[in-house]
Amino acid sequence: MIKCIVGLKGFGKTKQLIQMVNETVQNEQGSVLCIEQSPKLTYDISHQCRLIDTVDYGISGFEGFYGFLCGLYSQNYDISAVFIDSLYKITGSENAEEASVFFDKLGKFAEKTGINFTITISVDEADLPANAKAYL
Repeated sequence: MIKCIVGLKGFGKTKQLIQMVNETVQNEQGSVLCIEQSPKLTYDISHQCRLIDTVDYGISGFEGFYGFLCGLYSQNYDISAVFIDSLYKITGSENAEEASVFFDKLGKFAEKTGINFTITISVDEADLPANAKAYL
């Protein structure tokens, strides 16, 4: 399953994500990951959640980020939830076509693995790729 939290900067997406992460670690049996572009959430989320700073890995583009997610899963089949803060910042791209392909692949990956993905995106809902709107 994929859930997108969409809105312009200042909308409260990250605050909502933090609350969801902290609730999820209390209820999930599997591993919970939170992926961000900087270590700003270090003191806000539960220590039971694995916080990953993507700056350390040189991720570039949607294809690179998708590969990164697959690599995480290949090392830990117990992942049950992944929270992604600021998708466009992590990928370094706001290209709607590339984002659309990413959401198609991620949807299939989520269905196959059973991982629940929650993604924040700093964009107006009208500018979101059509296939991503199904995850609002």
